[in-house]
Amino acid sequence: MADFPTTARVVIIGGGAVGVSGLYHLAKAGWTDCVLLEKNELTAGSTWHAAGNCPNFSSSWAVLNMQRYSLEMYRTLAKDVDYPMNYHVTGALRLAHSKERMQEFERVASMGRYQGLELDILTPEEMKGHYPFMETHDLAGGLWDSLDGDIDPAQLTQAMAKGARDLGANIQRFCPATGVSRDGDEWIVHTDKGDIRCEYVVNCAGYYAQRVGEWFKPYGGRTVPMVVMSHQYFLTDEIPEIEAWTKEHGRKLPMIRDVDSSYYLRQDKNGLNLGPYERNCKAHWVTPDDPMPEDFSFQLYPDDLERLEWYIEDAMGRVPLLGTAGVGRNINGPIPYAPDGLPLIGPMPGVKNAFEAHSFTFGIVQAGGAGKTLSEWIMHGETEWDMWAVDPRRYTDHADHDYCLAKALETYGHEYAMHFPHHEWPAGRDKKLSPVDDRIRAAGGVMGCYNGWERANWFAKPGDDTSEESTQTWNRSGPWEQRIREEVEAVRDGVGVLDLPGFSRFLLKGEGAAEYLRGMIAGALPKVGRMNLGYFPDSRGRILTEMSLIRLGEDEFMLITAAPAQWHDFEVLNKNLPEGLSLTDATRDYSTLILTGPKARDLLAPLTDGDLSLGWLTHQDAKVAGQPARLFRVSFAGELGWEIHAPFDVMPVIYDAVIDAGATPFGMYALNSMRIEKGYRAWKGDLSTDYTLLEGGMERFIKFDKPQDFPGKAALLSEKQQGVKKRFVTMIVDAGDADAPYMSTLWQNGTVVGETTSGAWGYRVGASIALGMVRTDLAEPGTELEVEIFGERRRATVQPDQPLWDPQNERLRA
Repeated sequence: MADFPTTARVVIIGGGAVGVSGLYHLAKAGWTDCVLLEKNELTAGSTWHAAGNCPNFSSSWAVLNMQRYSLEMYRTLAKDVDYPMNYHVTGALRLAHSKERMQEFERVASMGRYQGLELDILTPEEMKGHYPFMETHDLAGGLWDSLDGDIDPAQLTQAMAKGARDLGANIQRFCPATGVSRDGDEWIVHTDKGDIRCEYVVNCAGYYAQRVGEWFKPYGGRTVPMVVMSHQYFLTDEIPEIEAWTKEHGRKLPMIRDVDSSYYLRQDKNGLNLGPYERNCKAHWVTPDDPMPEDFSFQLYPDDLERLEWYIEDAMGRVPLLGTAGVGRNINGPIPYAPDGLPLIGPMPGVKNAFEAHSFTFGIVQAGGAGKTLSEWIMHGETEWDMWAVDPRRYTDHADHDYCLAKALETYGHEYAMHFPHHEWPAGRDKKLSPVDDRIRAAGGVMGCYNGWERANWFAKPGDDTSEESTQTWNRSGPWEQRIREEVEAVRDGVGVLDLPGFSRFLLKGEGAAEYLRGMIAGALPKVGRMNLGYFPDSRGRILTEMSLIRLGEDEFMLITAAPAQWHDFEVLNKNLPEGLSLTDATRDYSTLILTGPKARDLLAPLTDGDLSLGWLTHQDAKVAGQPARLFRVSFAGELGWEIHAPFDVMPVIYDAVIDAGATPFGMYALNSMRIEKGYRAWKGDLSTDYTLLEGGMERFIKFDKPQDFPGKAALLSEKQQGVKKRFVTMIVDAGDADAPYMSTLWQNGTVVGETTSGAWGYRVGASIALGMVRTDLAEPGTELEVEIFGERRRATVQPDQPLWDPQNERLRA
């Protein structure tokens, strides 16, 4: 036991591909005093039985970045660490059965090209040239990624392990962690071989991650939101035609993914490997009569091929050779699923100096990028790319067991689904309801889910098609379009009301609270009785988050932020909270109505004793419909209006009074249209750590001359002196049938010059609008660009740096 480490800077729990990649990346960055604990042999969990497929493709910008990095890393890893590996870069075809699928491929191909990938759109005839054994008569086309392929998961893991060891990191095999405890600012990780004291601890325990997560509950943790699914794939016997083709061409056949039928098919030796994601899928270890074993290392579930019958038959129709060979071996193993199918990588919610990297459904292809991201989180507290898509804090208290199970089954069964802009997934719903939810639905509210909160996206009228099928389009038009237009017009010409439960809301008070905030934000604090926006930069001056700062007293504040930001932004405030300050999450104590439109004052006056002459960005306590409330003189819709904040139990009375007085209900789609006409930014779209405050056009919210040394101040000063490389712009787009989605590529003269951050139709200005980032020299009003929308390049014209609607804010301040 003399070589057993008793101290370390970081302890990683779990020796799969992801945990080992985290160790390797830490060691490469010079953090060699790190230990990885594995209860069995490396790869004993999901890694050993993984298929090892390695695609670039993802419709998530963050995951695309992560997978692209992994594949770049894997192509040189064997040489880098002197460890031979079987890594076959075969290329891969994704098959499209419909126009909508081809549009998705066009969008991802555009995102990939922006990141330097060559993703090609092919006709059925061109696909046949890559894969002669495939039937293509019923296909609309496909996507070709020449850098796709497959890797041996065990060899990949062992290669990274060798690299980590060679750099000085420590791997302890057959050494299960048994628990954790705290001693001051140190973690103590307990094992059968002894305790290890460390500064940081990481849960990389794969399908054991929920069990390991329980150890952190006494220190602020929560139940890890994940479910273990059964994933099967089978290997055929050898097929002579494939053996002959491989000998003739000196390489393997490319991978096929029939994403509409939901399976992958690839060459394995001289046979085929078929892996479906079946709708009639199955979770394991989710009921008391099916408990999770203490140890499931290198084990599999019993075969369950009946679940795969439809997929096997469909694949045989696509590649008839599949039907000529018998099943050589079936693999049915555990694979962890977070509710949305994306991994959890980043700070462990509520727990100091603890991190997570687990619940990978595609852990082999994501391991490289995950190790990079995880190591950056640990070493710097921030990452190169904005990784909100995989941040564990995206799930809050709605993600209970029932929710996670329902969503995992839905996500697995629709693994290759298209995520249309007006479609809402039905599983795991109604976890957090507004106090007037019954009234919203009775009025025709078509609901959407925001951090578990149900809000109306739009209001349907009798006879409107609200079916799931109606939402299967990338286009702007649908049953909702006329209703959104009517809702916007009601706000523009009269007064509308939006029920907005779930605003993330924090109360900060105590002597020194104001000074603490001054050191956190780039700008100034409001005076007592007023409110403003505060921008929180990271150490590089990038946009960490935005909060509304409502000053209740000299050292008393209410801070309000986006619903999904609840746990993320609470941690931003709480991470270095000085002693003597009190920070509480009051999200569930209040709900909000947005009452807005030119007639808002006329409607509200008879209902309240508040002073409605107070100007923009003021707040006050008042009675509304006889109930206690707080009125904020702001409107995200950009019209005269107030936010009415009130306790949950009195909000129904206020809502009924507002409706009875003549307000028209409107939904989130209408609000999005109106906010984009004003150039208001949305969190984790327009506002993210992919951009600095200066790039984001936030210079008016920065006080460089204030004495406080806020995060990123030096970086922003340097950027200002050297010149900002890209600028935030508003564009009018000749958009056709669809508006520009997030991260649509901007072109000029055949060169990539920027990207959109959001897009929508503006019903008050009668045009398609995109917000985005462009090269600084192209940010001049009148500059003509092209925006790529589902494969079509459409003209985009840069607008003056002011709102498109009510540019002087006269209506807002009326």
